[in-house]
Amino acid sequence: MASYKYRASTLEGKIVEGTMEASDDGTVIVKLQELGLLPVKIGSAARPSIFTREFEWPRKKKQVRRKDLLIFTQELHTLVKSGFPLDRSLAILAQLAESKAMGEVIQEVLKEVKGGKSFSEALGKFPAVFPKVYVSMIKAGEAGGALEEILSRLSSFLVTSEELQSYIIGAMIYPALLAIVGILSVTVLTLFVVPKFAAIFQEMKVPVPLPMMILQFLSDAISGFWWLILLVFLVVGLYVKRFRESEQGRLKSDRLLLKIPLVGVVLRKVEVARFSRTLGTLLHGGVPLLQAMTIVRDIIGNRSIATTIEPIRNGIKKGEGIAQPMKHSGVFPPLAMHLIEVGEESGKLDSMLVQVADVYDVEVRNSIKNLIAFFEPALILVMGIIIGTIVVSMLVAVFSINDVPM
Repeated sequence: MASYKYRASTLEGKIVEGTMEASDDGTVIVKLQELGLLPVKIGSAARPSIFTREFEWPRKKKQVRRKDLLIFTQELHTLVKSGFPLDRSLAILAQLAESKAMGEVIQEVLKEVKGGKSFSEALGKFPAVFPKVYVSMIKAGEAGGALEEILSRLSSFLVTSEELQSYIIGAMIYPALLAIVGILSVTVLTLFVVPKFAAIFQEMKVPVPLPMMILQFLSDAISGFWWLILLVFLVVGLYVKRFRESEQGRLKSDRLLLKIPLVGVVLRKVEVARFSRTLGTLLHGGVPLLQAMTIVRDIIGNRSIATTIEPIRNGIKKGEGIAQPMKHSGVFPPLAMHLIEVGEESGKLDSMLVQVADVYDVEVRNSIKNLIAFFEPALILVMGIIIGTIVVSMLVAVFSINDVPM
């Protein structure tokens, strides 16, 4: 038997919390319902360790995280499904919110709703928290009287997007650590070890071997002009930032990223998966196709791919459907185009787009796995060659001392 911590609501909307011994969380739900309580959140009652506890910097400005939005959507779906009115559901969630920032946002949304605005209009007041795809889905759900189903779809959409993003970030941690350790090792050898060896030759008044001269030159340049090197990196970084902030600069840099071997293929698959899942979710929620295409264009990260959306919209306006204009864009892979054509012909475009997204989510994971499998040994090899060259140069210099006549 495990111990579970729960939050539940009475029929009057009062929040109660406690712990319960049960075999699994499903048993906890049944027991709470037998007690006349509506389960809102259930989790393990085990005390979090220092490794599982989320760390926050003091004085850190509170921001709403994607995880907070996911929890809000899931809990709101549970309350609406159980028959709670929207205003009471929002009042309950404002009390339950673990994030103070999210709680404040929910309170503001509740005020807007009580003031006579629709739920989607209230959410639209906070674009930094609720993205366009979220607000549009809610608006379509309100119009069709299917808010519960839309919230369920949004929960699935957010969970899948979060899982893919977490996988990509997690996969890049080890190569990043390798690069950092390698750079630190080279820096320590160059700035601290090489000067010690050079000082030995100066004390013995013997000529410095060529490899050691090169290393000493690099060491003197870095230690003497480190501020200039940092300034150059800062200027270049600011220039790249300013360049990418302009529309043309962002477009050119994104086109260049797509042309990078191996990396460009992964980025294209990520955008195809994002496009397909977002468009499929919007269409299933009742959002018109042209409006959905506009939303998708705004959420695509790569501007080079985003520019192909407008010609597709124009083709849809002309009655060409969606498959043919997408095929002419040259962005979408043959497999995706085949599935979309089948979905359009069968009248199940929304379901087929979600299936395309599922396929390319797997493709992205496999591509990243292959990319890391290539880059990890390549990175180790490059760092090994650099560090090995420095060490060998120092050893050659040491051995050359024996050749100096005494």
